[in-house]
Amino acid sequence: MFGEGILQGLYETAKNFFGSYVEKDRLVTVQFPEERRDLPEATRQFPFLLYDGNDPEAGLRCVSCQICEKECPPQCIHIEKSKDKKPDFVGKPQFYPAVFNIDVSTCMSCQICVEVCPFDAIRMDNEFELSTSNRFAGLLYTKRELAKSNDYYRKIHPTEAAECDERRDKEAEAAKAKAAAAAVAAAKAAQAAEQQTPPAASTPAASASSAANGAAPKPAEQPAEKKPVTQ
Repeated sequence: MFGEGILQGLYETAKNFFGSYVEKDRLVTVQFPEERRDLPEATRQFPFLLYDGNDPEAGLRCVSCQICEKECPPQCIHIEKSKDKKPDFVGKPQFYPAVFNIDVSTCMSCQICVEVCPFDAIRMDNEFELSTSNRFAGLLYTKRELAKSNDYYRKIHPTEAAECDERRDKEAEAAKAKAAAAAVAAAKAAQAAEQQTPPAASTPAASASSAANGAAPKPAEQPAEKKPVTQ
């Protein structure tokens, strides 16, 4: 029938148009901010720094390797390395960022900084309500503003956080096992060295000590006299 496809298309359009007013699950308009939709787990906005525990300074995972700063396409990351070190999650002394700034006004949310970080120290946030009247200082985030706990990371990216925690736990267990094996090997080496050490030779000081204790010193052996040979 001529025009049957056009009629089917108009019917489908009308059904969706009027159905959106009566079927709640098809309503596309959300009365924001009173109503909010759950964001997908893969949602990403701007980077943030991860820390373990309750102290953002002591638990910060970043070791100031500056890989993210070098790989950032818009060059919106600025890092200054510390002069001293602090122990990381396996107890190894590491540097930490004395300064870590991100200019979110130029950040393109590409996630390259997350992909190149070898320490799981930087992740993508899903917070998008970041408007401010100050377009310069208000959009320059410092280390204090960027640092967020691992609990927050588990909340917004539970699947990714679980994989990361499992991998870090395995690394920590391997580091502990390696340290324990090294301690056992060092103890065995020290014990073997003690067993192979020869006894100390007698010294004049030891002889004087024996004489003071009442022990008679051992007389020195005289060389044997040679008898003359008669022919």
